[in-house]
Amino acid sequence: MKTFKRWLSFFLILSFLAFGFYSEGLSWEKWTKDDPITDEWIVMDILVARPLGIVAGIVGSGLFVLSLPFSIPTQSVGKMSEILIERPFKFSFKRELPDEAM
Repeated sequence: MKTFKRWLSFFLILSFLAFGFYSEGLSWEKWTKDDPITDEWIVMDILVARPLGIVAGIVGSGLFVLSLPFSIPTQSVGKMSEILIERPFKFSFKRELPDEAM
């Protein structure tokens, strides 16, 4: 059993080292902002980004209520509501569907 653990840890360390250098090469892929938006990005926008924006808006609403004791004395309620509530919901509902800025 000890030799199995040694060999397993040896191969795990070796694979982490080998694939760690390989992943750096993957980050150099040639993708530019001028590339057209593909259907996969639209699906990811609909299924992942927009629901995450809705969740961020709901969590932001709770954080906004919690931050009211601190934002009322400093008169920053409007700014806090914009940051925590309005921006996430605008991200989810008011953006165009093939959003090029995403």
